[in-house]
Amino acid sequence: MFYDLNVPYMPNDLELSHTLHFLAEFGYTAVALSQTVTGKLPAALTPPTPPSDAPRSLTLLTRLNIIFSDPSQNYRLANLAQSYSLIALRPTNEKCLLTACNNLDCDLISLDFSVRLPCHFKMRTLAAAIARGLRFEICYGPGVGGSMDARRNLIGNAMALIRATRGRGIIISSEAKRALAIRAPADVINLACVWGLSSERGKEAVCEEARKLVTLARLKRTSWRGIVDIVDGGQKTPAGQTADQRSTIKTKPPTATVANPDVLKRKAAWDNGSASGETEQSFSNREMKRRAKKARLEVRSGNQSVDEAPARTGLE
Repeated sequence: MFYDLNVPYMPNDLELSHTLHFLAEFGYTAVALSQTVTGKLPAALTPPTPPSDAPRSLTLLTRLNIIFSDPSQNYRLANLAQSYSLIALRPTNEKCLLTACNNLDCDLISLDFSVRLPCHFKMRTLAAAIARGLRFEICYGPGVGGSMDARRNLIGNAMALIRATRGRGIIISSEAKRALAIRAPADVINLACVWGLSSERGKEAVCEEARKLVTLARLKRTSWRGIVDIVDGGQKTPAGQTADQRSTIKTKPPTATVANPDVLKRKAAWDNGSASGETEQSFSNREMKRRAKKARLEVRSGNQSVDEAPARTGLE
């Protein structure tokens, strides 16, 4: 599965439909329609609406790009996260970059690599963001379709980011405003090799790392602290049954499932055959070994008592 998580969206844009069809033909499976906001956020934001003739093979996501220039301003990230699939910050100075990496609750940090950046990348700052689950985005569109200076800045800034992060936590997107700026996944991997990434890391930047980003963003919005998600496991009642028949049907109660694979929780077992709905008791390996040892000792003591009974009778 190949991802392109930055396709600019404009209302009534006729070029957007052609861009989505190009992405589908190139083999992309998930695309994020991005909306960019500069300065103070408006009171109400409307997420991007996919075109009616979008390819069915594409999974369309919504994304909000916030050009981050003032760390003291309240950008309402927690409220915006409920309306958009992804929240991306684009810092314009070193102080904003430090705040975004350490404190702000966003999904990824996207920098404009087609211009000369006002700060240098520090390994400790970027490592803190990666440890929090954030990703850094490199967009090749402005450099591919731009001027010679834009291409030079894109290569230099991408190499600096890869050197500071050691190739970890990087995703590659297009940010292409027209279909001719789109590149196939194999071409994107070749671009990553030019910037200093290995072919394996380049493929992860458009596949695995992007998939992890989308999954973590979804878990933040649908689960409790990104750990436990509530899944309804009940059975649907057929339409032709009466109210009394519906009340006699026993359905499976909602169970808590672990959304994060790093956290394990025990699930309650459900016995369909029992009328009372009692759960089956489970024991640890240590407890099972102890019970097996106790059973062996009881069998051994019983056999010993049977062997001693004839001996006592002969002596009497």
